[in-house]
Amino acid sequence: MIKRYSTFLLALPFLTLAASSLQAQNYSKHDRYRSVGLSLNGLSYFGDVTPNNGMSGLRLGSTRPGVALSVTQRFTERISARAALSYGRITGQDTKAIDDHDAGAQMRYARNINFRNDLVELSATGVFDLIENWNDYLRRPDFVPYVFAGVAVFHHNPKGLVEGGTVPEGLDQGSYLALQPLHTEGQNTGYRRTQFALPFGGGVRYRLNKDLDLGLEVGWRKTFTDYLDDVSGTYTEVNNLASPEALYFGHDITRNDANSVALPGQARGNGQRHDWYMVTGVTVQYVVPQFKNAFKLR
Repeated sequence: MIKRYSTFLLALPFLTLAASSLQAQNYSKHDRYRSVGLSLNGLSYFGDVTPNNGMSGLRLGSTRPGVALSVTQRFTERISARAALSYGRITGQDTKAIDDHDAGAQMRYARNINFRNDLVELSATGVFDLIENWNDYLRRPDFVPYVFAGVAVFHHNPKGLVEGGTVPEGLDQGSYLALQPLHTEGQNTGYRRTQFALPFGGGVRYRLNKDLDLGLEVGWRKTFTDYLDDVSGTYTEVNNLASPEALYFGHDITRNDANSVALPGQARGNGQRHDWYMVTGVTVQYVVPQFKNAFKLR
């Protein structure tokens, strides 16, 4: 479902921008108000440490909090541009992602992978209101559904929890280690921790008073990496794991009470599918007042 609508939603703001260019000439500069927003978010992850990449892989128990600051500039009766800076965490754990309908449950239990990843994201999106507004901010509609799409750059740093498996000397139970420097799949070079994403989704805004709006939004992030969880390819030879930490997270975290899945060349993840994350948020927006004649020279 996500892939089915992603192309449409990504193209929609740009198509409407072209269609509205003539109408924008009649849209008063005084009506092009600006707003600033503060969001409280919940982040969910879809990737190799979930039963599947689709919405059925969503686990509310793995949702983690985030915050965001945004600035939105209205340009036409329907179209706005928004810039946002956000921070949040995603997480996944094989032993908690298993359910009775998961055909790979035994493999996941034996694989025993876990991670958490803190994301810092800077995004620029176009917002298309489904209800037009030809008025200034004081007479904006009380209720507006909208869709959005754009581009984002984010920095991430997956970390693994030392828990279970054969823990070597020097690692403490309950501690977290950054996974990218360990090259847990025997990579010659580490994957990039700064990546691009395509954010898209929709939401609703409700006018609280002349200065404040309350918004509810759901958005997806299509990324171009399969390493949000540090899992993508196959298990490597133990000789390629150069440190006790790399050996633990790349091999020995596998449970000893099940048939080993950590054989060289055996699938550790699915490199054919990139990871996604979803952001659900509640936003309070403050509409910056427009002073049409406040600074007019006399």
